[in-house]
Amino acid sequence: MSHRPVHAPNLPKPVGPYSPGMSFERLVFVSGQGGKDPVTGGIASDTAAQTEQCLRNVETILKAAGTDLQHVLRCGVFLLDMTEFQAMNAVYERMFGDHRPARTTIQAAALPSDGLRVEIDCIAYLP
Repeated sequence: MSHRPVHAPNLPKPVGPYSPGMSFERLVFVSGQGGKDPVTGGIASDTAAQTEQCLRNVETILKAAGTDLQHVLRCGVFLLDMTEFQAMNAVYERMFGDHRPARTTIQAAALPSDGLRVEIDCIAYLP
């Protein structure tokens, strides 16, 4: 049994000493992803746009590991303001389609970069 880091060249640089993802056997653990655009380095404008960018970043890591959003088992969603739940949830539902991973959503006191409104992590499996 071994684990390996998952990296993708088209992701924002992590803000700390961690890997964007770790793979262990058939599981993939994706670190929390913010709404930062890897091309421009800018943070998406609002909660809905940030949620989409978070999930695009998650998806990039999953694809680098050999899986995708349809194989996500669980997500953790961290919102700066729970009143933005509906905006986040509408994008989340659109991005996952009929797939419904287990999920926890909490309001966080702060997120690691100025301007971040949402962060999403996940656990997926390799098909």
